[in-house]
Amino acid sequence: MSLLKILIVDDEVLERKALTKMINSSTMDVMVVGEAANGRKAIEMTLEHKPDLIFMDIKMPGIDGVQAVKEIKQLYPSIHFIMVSAFNTFEYAKEVMQQGVKEYILKPSSKQDILAAIERVSSEILEERNQQEEQKSLRDHLDRAVSIAQKEWVSSLIVNQVQDITFDEWSELLGVEITSGYIMLFTLLQPASADLTASEKQNWYIWLKDTLKDVVKKQEVMIGPVTDTQVPVLFLCKKPTEKMHFRTNAQMFLESLIHFFKKESFRGDIRIGIGHPYSHAHDLNKSYHEAVLALEQLMKVPNRRYRFCDRQGTAFELPAESGVLEVEKKLLEAVRQGDVNQVLFIFDSFITRLESNKTITPSWVKKSFDELFILLSRMLHDLGIHYERIPAIDESDEVYFMFEKGKAHLLAVVQHVQLWRNNHAKGMLQKAKEYIERHYAESISLESAAEYVELSPYYFSKLFKDRFGLTFIDYLTEIRIKHAKAEMMSPGKSLKEICYSVGYKDPNYFSRVFKKATGLSPTEYRKITVS
Repeated sequence: MSLLKILIVDDEVLERKALTKMINSSTMDVMVVGEAANGRKAIEMTLEHKPDLIFMDIKMPGIDGVQAVKEIKQLYPSIHFIMVSAFNTFEYAKEVMQQGVKEYILKPSSKQDILAAIERVSSEILEERNQQEEQKSLRDHLDRAVSIAQKEWVSSLIVNQVQDITFDEWSELLGVEITSGYIMLFTLLQPASADLTASEKQNWYIWLKDTLKDVVKKQEVMIGPVTDTQVPVLFLCKKPTEKMHFRTNAQMFLESLIHFFKKESFRGDIRIGIGHPYSHAHDLNKSYHEAVLALEQLMKVPNRRYRFCDRQGTAFELPAESGVLEVEKKLLEAVRQGDVNQVLFIFDSFITRLESNKTITPSWVKKSFDELFILLSRMLHDLGIHYERIPAIDESDEVYFMFEKGKAHLLAVVQHVQLWRNNHAKGMLQKAKEYIERHYAESISLESAAEYVELSPYYFSKLFKDRFGLTFIDYLTEIRIKHAKAEMMSPGKSLKEICYSVGYKDPNYFSRVFKKATGLSPTEYRKITVS
C-alpha cells in the first residue's frame, strides 16, 4: 500500500502539532500532509491535498466538524475520518455515523489509541483499494473477453456459420430488445504516396472502435476483426427498422463519424459500404455481402465516403441464391479443416447444380468468386495464415474456365492450410509456450501472447487448449506457481517479494491463487517445505 496521506483538523494549535508529531514519528506508512484550524480551511486543504484520512475535531468555530464531514463526503466519498472530541456526546457521534464515519476518539488520547485507530482505518482503506483493483481487473478482463467474443461473432456471421442464434436470444444475452440487424464494412484507403504501416492501421482500428461507441445511439455495435484496412461492423437495432428510418439514422451517425475523422491526421481516407437490415439473424450474412458490393461500387465514385447497397444490384437476387450461402459455409469449413476431399466434393456438386441453370452469367460467377475469396482471405487472416495469391478470374473467360480457376485456387489454399496445420501451428504454439515461460514474471495477456506468434486471440486460445490441454491462463498460473514454490525455498525472501517476482501485483490475490492451485496458503506451504 502507498503512503497514507493524513490531514489534521483542530482549532487548537497545540493539539494539531502534538498529533502531527505523534503520527509522523510512528513507524507506520503514513504522513501528515497538512493542518487546518477550522472546517472551512479543512475543505480547502482537502481539495488541495486529497488526503486518505482526516482527523476531524467536532467542536470548532464557524463550520464545525460534523458539517465539514458532510461537505467533504459530497466531494470525495472515499475519504475516511477519525472524529476527535473532548465531549463524549452520543448526539455528535450519531450525526457523523450517519455519514459513514466509524472511528471516534476522545481528547486527550494516548499515542497507542491514536495509532490503533489509524491502523484500523488503514486496513479498511487497503481492503477497499484491493476490491477496487480487483473490480478494475475484472472489468478489463471482461472488456477484452467481450471484444474477442464480438470479433468472433462478426467473423462467424460473415462466413455464415451462425445459423442457430435468433434475435430473441441475442436480446436476452445483451439485455435489450433486438429486432433487426445489418452490416457496414469500413475501410481506410491506402494513400497514393506509400502504404500504411501496421501501427497506422492499428491506430485507425482503435479510433474507429472508440468513435463508433460515441456516435452510435439506440443500437448495439459489434466490431469485427480488422483485415488489412477493412473492418466489418454489426449493428443490432432495438426498434423495428423501416427503410427510411434506417437510412436516416445511419446517415446521421456516419456524418458525425466522418466529421471526427476529418479532425484526425490519418493518411488515406475512409470509405463505408452499407448492407440492408434484416429481421432474422440468419440473413445477416446477406447484409455483409451487400456491404461488400456497396463498397466495391463506392470505389468507382470519387469523393463519396459511404454508399448504401442498391438492392437491384445485389447478387442475392440472381439464380441459385438458396444454395450459395450454404455452400460457402461448407466450403470455408472444409478449407479450415484442411480436408481436400470435402472441398472437391462440395465444390463439384455446387458447380454441377449451377451448370444446369441457364441464367448463370460470367459476371455473376466472377462476383460470386470474388466474394468467396474475400471470405476465404478473412478466415486465413484470423487463423494467422499468410497466403497472398489471388486467382485471375476474368469476365471474358468462359464460365467453365472460371470454375476451373476457382477450383484450382481452392485446392492451392487447402493444401497450404494442411501444411500450416501440420507444421506451422505446432511451431507457433511451442513458440508461445516458450514466450510464457520467459515472460511469466511480467504483465502478459492472452492478447500479447497471440500477437507475439501472429495469431488472432480467438484461434490462439482455441489451438493452445487443443494442443496442450490447458487454457492460456491456466498454463501461465501453473508456471507462476511453480516458480513461486522454488523461490519459497529461500528463507531470505518474503512472500510479498515472491508474489511480485512471479508476476502478481496483489499479495492477497496471489495467496488465493496459490491456495487454489496447491490446497495450502503460501505461509502454510512454506512452513511444511522449509521446516
